[in-house]
Amino acid sequence: MKVTVCIGSSCHVKGSKAVIDQLQELVNSNNLADKVELTGTFCTGNCEKGVCVTIDGVLHTVSPETAKTFFETEILTKL
Repeated sequence: MKVTVCIGSSCHVKGSKAVIDQLQELVNSNNLADKVELTGTFCTGNCEKGVCVTIDGVLHTVSPETAKTFFETEILTKL
């Protein structure tokens, strides 16, 4: 599964670094490094929605406050 987090200006201001840090920790603590490829990208063109996260090309909106729930509902359940 490929999870890509936008690190463009708008998403950065909205907390993309915190989202990445949380997702990385959750991937590692669940021993999923071999199943989840966590990457970054510059602007996805959806700045009003940021922090933009795609899973295998499907766009989601995540915030530092919702990152754990996002991981549980959108990543764990689909592996």
